[in-house]
Amino acid sequence: MDGNGRWAKQRFLPRVAGHKQGVETVREAVKACSELGVGYLTLFAFSSENWRRPVEEVSFLMGLFLAALEREVAKLDKNGIRLKLIGRRDRFSAEIVRSIEAAEARTATNTGLTLTIAADYGGRWDILQATQAMLKARPELAGGELDEADLAPFLAMAYAPEPDLFIRTGGEARVSNFLLWQLAYTELYFTDAYWPDFDRAALESAISSYRNRERRFGRTSEQLKGSAC
Repeated sequence: MDGNGRWAKQRFLPRVAGHKQGVETVREAVKACSELGVGYLTLFAFSSENWRRPVEEVSFLMGLFLAALEREVAKLDKNGIRLKLIGRRDRFSAEIVRSIEAAEARTATNTGLTLTIAADYGGRWDILQATQAMLKARPELAGGELDEADLAPFLAMAYAPEPDLFIRTGGEARVSNFLLWQLAYTELYFTDAYWPDFDRAALESAISSYRNRERRFGRTSEQLKGSAC
């Protein structure tokens, strides 16, 4: 969800105004995905590298994060949405961690859209922590041959299928350390629209682009046609 600060700058507003508007866009995206039948929506809210931003901005983002958690969880629960948060938690305040745990517990049994918020998350961190957790749980694997199935259960999003579609707003054409393992065969979609401007029509355009692509997973088009017969 990129472009909040630039969206605000274009309007001669402080960067925090862009972050506030970005929260409104999150709300609309969640609603649209629920109505469109999307099973999993994962939002990259705060990366491991975002701690490098100005202290005032990070402090504001933490307050906005906490307020959104406390304000939105009842609505998510009412609409059958399950909330999950992935990433490190040791650098958040105790108050934020308590709110995260309470929100996850409250929505744990919901069966609608699974909304995942990646906060203090990085794809490289995810692979490292999964490796450490795997070796702790299965020390017999150390020094032996490993395959993907050994590591997969320990990744932060082991509860979800691999993403079908990756969307990045804001005009940048990179994944920026997001879900590096999980994006191996994901379709990528980049748009110049800043996140606060990414409305339902823009979301539907991204999904339409995805539907027009052929996903071969290493096979040929002819093989896919043959398997469909």
